[in-house]
Amino acid sequence: MASQFSPVFHKAPALFPSMRHGTMPRSGSGTDSLESTGSLESTGSLESTGSLWLIRHGESTWNVRGLAQGHRDEARLTARGESQARELAAEFRTRPIRALYASDLRRALETAAPLAEILGLAVRRDARLRERSLGVLEGTASAAISPRVTGLGANRVSDPDARPDGGESVRDLYQRAASFADDLAARNLPGDVAVVAHGGTLRVLNAYVHGIAVERMAWEPLENGRVLRCPAQRLEHGANPRERN
Repeated sequence: MASQFSPVFHKAPALFPSMRHGTMPRSGSGTDSLESTGSLESTGSLESTGSLWLIRHGESTWNVRGLAQGHRDEARLTARGESQARELAAEFRTRPIRALYASDLRRALETAAPLAEILGLAVRRDARLRERSLGVLEGTASAAISPRVTGLGANRVSDPDARPDGGESVRDLYQRAASFADDLAARNLPGDVAVVAHGGTLRVLNAYVHGIAVERMAWEPLENGRVLRCPAQRLEHGANPRERN
């Protein structure tokens, strides 16, 4: 099955050629890499077309402990996560980023801070970019959470309406991210836009801007510090409104 993710990079400039050919080499992190579904050769320059860059936050203390984070905000970046954030900032130093958005949770804001400094931009916080709320399961071991509760299994969304007690379903998360994407498209910002958020949020946001309904979503690995690129035009062609519900 082809990946639903757009081209990605970990370190510049070594992996940028892979973006032009629509594939991504293995990251060496132990997690299987993802293959792109498209090529960037026909998109024109970034300055003329604009891009939406989706960035997962750096490694957090709860990532290391294997705890479900959700909306809980105790976790901070580890030393490795801080290093990932600095590397991301260096990668984006010469990109034409004109706006920087981030989840209002600490792990995302700590990742966005070096980007904001190097780009000379303010971080625009948006709670719609938060991770999926897992309700009573937040703070528990992620590996112990049943797929029946999360609605996720075998790298797919198996039940978009499964919802932990006090938490959100994948459909809830998808609709929240879609609302952000629609507002971003309406602003018609010039240049590139970077968004620093969470694994679940970026999966559904990436699916929405590529017109993939929540019922048809894959749920593939997305490592800390991973970056996805979407041509800005995709914001104008998200999922059919009927497919958002």
